[in-house]
Amino acid sequence: MDRTESLLTAPTTGSPATDPAPAPAPEPVAIAAPPPAEPPRRDPRWTRPALLGLLLATALLYLWGLGASGWGNAFYSAAVQAGSESWKAFFYGSSDAANSITIDKTPASLWLMALSVRVFGLSSWSILVPQALLGVASVGVLYAAVRRWYGPIAGLLAGAVLAVTPVATLMFRFNNPDALLVFLLVAAAYATVRAVETASTRWITLTGALVGLGFLTKMLQAFLVIPVFAGVYLLAAPTGFWRRIRQLLLSGLAVVVAAGWWVAIVELVPASARPYVGGSQHNSILELTLGYNGLGRITGDEEGSVGGAGRMGGGGGGPFSGQTGLLRMFDTEVGGQISWLLPAALILLVAGLWLAGRGARTDRARAGLLLWGGWLLVTGLIFSFMSGIFHAYYTVALAPAVGALVGIGTTLLWRARRRGFAATVILAGALAVTAWWSWHLLGRSADWHPWLRTALLVVGLAAAALLVLADRLPRRVAPVLLALGAAAALAGPVAYSLQTAATAHTGSIPSAGPFVQGGFGPGGRGGFPGGGRLPGGMEFPGGQFPAFPGGGTGFPGSQNGTGFPGGATAPGGGSPQFPGGGRSQGGGMGGLLDAREPSAELKALLEADADDYTWVAATVGSNNASGYQLATREPVMPIGGFNGSDPSPTLTHFQRYVAEGRIHYFIGGGGFRANGGSNASAEIAGWVAENFTAQTVDGVTVYDLSSGKQG
Repeated sequence: MDRTESLLTAPTTGSPATDPAPAPAPEPVAIAAPPPAEPPRRDPRWTRPALLGLLLATALLYLWGLGASGWGNAFYSAAVQAGSESWKAFFYGSSDAANSITIDKTPASLWLMALSVRVFGLSSWSILVPQALLGVASVGVLYAAVRRWYGPIAGLLAGAVLAVTPVATLMFRFNNPDALLVFLLVAAAYATVRAVETASTRWITLTGALVGLGFLTKMLQAFLVIPVFAGVYLLAAPTGFWRRIRQLLLSGLAVVVAAGWWVAIVELVPASARPYVGGSQHNSILELTLGYNGLGRITGDEEGSVGGAGRMGGGGGGPFSGQTGLLRMFDTEVGGQISWLLPAALILLVAGLWLAGRGARTDRARAGLLLWGGWLLVTGLIFSFMSGIFHAYYTVALAPAVGALVGIGTTLLWRARRRGFAATVILAGALAVTAWWSWHLLGRSADWHPWLRTALLVVGLAAAALLVLADRLPRRVAPVLLALGAAAALAGPVAYSLQTAATAHTGSIPSAGPFVQGGFGPGGRGGFPGGGRLPGGMEFPGGQFPAFPGGGTGFPGSQNGTGFPGGATAPGGGSPQFPGGGRSQGGGMGGLLDAREPSAELKALLEADADDYTWVAATVGSNNASGYQLATREPVMPIGGFNGSDPSPTLTHFQRYVAEGRIHYFIGGGGFRANGGSNASAEIAGWVAENFTAQTVDGVTVYDLSSGKQG
């Protein structure tokens, strides 16, 4: 065994003083199967420096120029600001410090950011740095999980793939919940690995607790890995069947406790004593869990949302979701985010399972492949076929599994190359497929560094050809060959990640990498009038707009200066402003998916006498409100929540707030109700327009409600 082969195949499971003896060797299998695990051994001296270098490089990638993105997703930044001002808002995840309504998620992802803001003050850095550090930690934990059973090089490969996956670079530099979710799921996978080694009740219970915390981060998406983690433990843990069942029941109880304590409190506290549950139509966290953020994401029946095939029609996933199908992870919207090494991961998964053969039930090589392969397949297939709202950045949840499979599969195939030529051919084939697919993905942005596309293909195919001849080349060439292959495989995602890190990202639908022609699925799409597009160049499917309140379907033929057919208006009056700051026509500053900073004149108007009011302003839609709130640091009521379609507040409640002198201004525009939901926001906007005088401040329609105060 040469030194390179030794380093690739040495499994390291910790120090002999703390770990039990390795499991008994499996019975002899086919000649291509890998040998049983070797006794624990120390990592080579270069392992720790290499790991430190990987973590430092990841930190640099995720932290460099982080402040350029400003508030990132202003929807969450406003909730972070609110939580830094009010512990009640912190606990519930309220959009404003006066606690009118929560965000449409469970709040755990806000807690770290809000604590950071309490310590360091409100800034883009204090909000985004915790996200970046979660990314570095995720890479480190993934390395540790893969290294235990497959050695340090497998762990380093897995960590590197995760670090440079474009969608990971995007989301670990952004303030959506996905950063914390990924960290918790990777940590849960590590706990599962530890549990399988010794049939540990403690570790498998920790797995359940971490998944439960994942629910408090992004609700039911965290539960997608439960069947996989439970199945792998049930199959491979070295203890009796009924003990494994009891341990899994205990782990399930840990999930319920870790996820359910907050849900129970929200359900038990009277509605009058807490904020409205955003994203629900009946002020219920259970409704939000099972509907809008649960089964509705699968079926598309998401009442109050702006997308989903169940309501929007057609075979896709709604105007912000792309087309469903087996190839969704490879299409023009999603492919550049996650799929660079996805074909290789699938090839290496199948090859690894073939190499594992018919090993013992407790065989760790097979258990690890099932763990990470199951994560990838279950989550990937659900993402591919869900008919509700789906965004390309959700696929960051696949990145750890892709990285682990690439690291593990490469290690196993390299190890098996001297026992059969097929392993070498498969490894070379995976590299060649990766080079070809990277060439194809780069072709979707043909004007972006066109030389890279050709160079990557040539180097990748050359490395694959040399890999087939690896056993005939001098041993000292092997490390160079492996480095060349890794460079070719990672060049595409590294380039996309660097471009992502160098680009500011704001709004609710960020996208990694350069502009890709088409967006939202295969084929070209029509854009907004005047060339307006969604973030990342994405557009509505079919080049059409979703229906607006009042039956409008698009801008052509607009009347009354509203920008909508037939004179229809947005719930907040006027017309919404779309990402990038472009309006259709008419009043209103914010919009459904993004928020801008108000002018100095408007900011001064809102700040005047702010201490005399509970809310300095009210406006339809959370993003519309967030820009004002972040600029003034004062509570702004987001009528109707994220989409402007929640019945919070009702017209009666709003009228009472005005009569009590609790709201100073109403700002027109905002909101976007395209999939059912409440009419309360439209009713409020209509009542305000009929009873108060409008004024225009820097193009924004504002109503002074102080004249409505009674007593």
